[in-house]
Amino acid sequence: MQPRANRFSEVPGPETDIAHDRSTTPPTPAPPSPPPHDRMHPGPSSHVTPSMPLSAPADVSKLSPPHSAPASTSLDTPSSLPTAPAFPPRRSRRSMGPSAFEKVMSKTRPTFLPPKPKEEDDKHMADWQHIMHQSRVMAEKRRKALQERRLAREKEIEDSVHIWEKEILPDWRVVKRNARLRKLWWHGIPTNLRASLWEKAVGNELALSKDHYRTCLSRARRALSSGVFPQTTLDLMEQDMLTTLPSIHLFLKETGPMYGDLKDMLCAWVVSRSDEGLGYTAGAAKIAAMLLINMPNQQAFIVMRNLLERHCMRSFFGGERAKDDVEAYYRIFDTMLADGMPKIYFNFKQHQISPGAYFPDWVVPLFLDHLPFEACARIWDVLLLEGDSFIYRAALGILAVLEPRLFFPDRKELMELLRGENKAAIDVAKREGRPMNGGKYEIYGVDEESLWGRIESMNDWWKDSTWTRLIQRELPDL
Repeated sequence: MQPRANRFSEVPGPETDIAHDRSTTPPTPAPPSPPPHDRMHPGPSSHVTPSMPLSAPADVSKLSPPHSAPASTSLDTPSSLPTAPAFPPRRSRRSMGPSAFEKVMSKTRPTFLPPKPKEEDDKHMADWQHIMHQSRVMAEKRRKALQERRLAREKEIEDSVHIWEKEILPDWRVVKRNARLRKLWWHGIPTNLRASLWEKAVGNELALSKDHYRTCLSRARRALSSGVFPQTTLDLMEQDMLTTLPSIHLFLKETGPMYGDLKDMLCAWVVSRSDEGLGYTAGAAKIAAMLLINMPNQQAFIVMRNLLERHCMRSFFGGERAKDDVEAYYRIFDTMLADGMPKIYFNFKQHQISPGAYFPDWVVPLFLDHLPFEACARIWDVLLLEGDSFIYRAALGILAVLEPRLFFPDRKELMELLRGENKAAIDVAKREGRPMNGGKYEIYGVDEESLWGRIESMNDWWKDSTWTRLIQRELPDL
């Protein structure tokens, strides 16, 4: 008795069955194809395994050997399997630009209205062009009026030079006791007197000698020549210098006549701080550049060292060790903002924007990144007279000028505005041909006149006693 063979092995596959038929019978004409509804059901002569239901569609891939060719290549007759219907090729969804209709379609006219007559369309276009022309004319008039007021103020400062030389230069402290001279100082120091008056106002509490700059510079040059000077510090310094007052072209790396002086001063400053374990802080290049524009190198270095030793500035330049003091200054600013501008304060709280998100960007470079150069020079004049409290007053003045723009419903847009990166304002500035390499807030119309008007309007609620009380509360050891 022969062993029972596997029933699946007795069932020949399509290729085996076809080969057997060809070897035993002569070729015959192919029978007509069955109707479409019979194609999925095998006929009586089909070889179907018992485990496969007859009503199920035949799976050719399971019945064929692994390496068998498709049925269409081994049969002389058309395949009895169903073929997919031919679809037209899919059209690419990539936009090829506006269609002919979109080029002439109005983007503002309601769709339920009939097309605008050509005469009416021409009239509206002429009206729009007239409005735009009038807008440009008015903008030019405002620009000229602003320039005239600026020149008049500069002439007024020049005419007052004799008062500065006779009453203020001999003893600058008299300004704090004399309301008339104090008001004169707030209008701005004459350019040719800034070096001596800034030096007097900052003082020399560190008791630095005149040779201090040469000593630090020689140490820095030795470190650079021997390769000891940290490369990361040099890279950070170079990056900071690239964005230092680009509008005046004095500190450009390739062509700036004062680039070398600025780099020497920054390297010497890093060496002078190395004894305290402090490195370079981005933003120092702006302060050094402002001082170099107004005074010689040695004098500028001593003024910079003493200016950055004032407590507020030292906290922001002190790294991690001064983190607690910086947080205290943030709380002081938050309190003043809530008292003076409650709407802005509430809106910032709604969007979770704290002073840490924007305040250090103003304080570390002393506003030189965000404001026009003339406005910064005047802020520095008063800051060196009034002390750290004026930093806060100037910062609040900036927010007051920006107030109409500070109510975006989106936090991202608010942060872009505070960083000076609002796309709409940038597009308007480009369209009007305004320079884009000055202070970041110039695109918002922040200039010396508008800022100073806001600062002086704070006299109604600003109190130095409030500043003193907040300092005593937040920084009791100061």
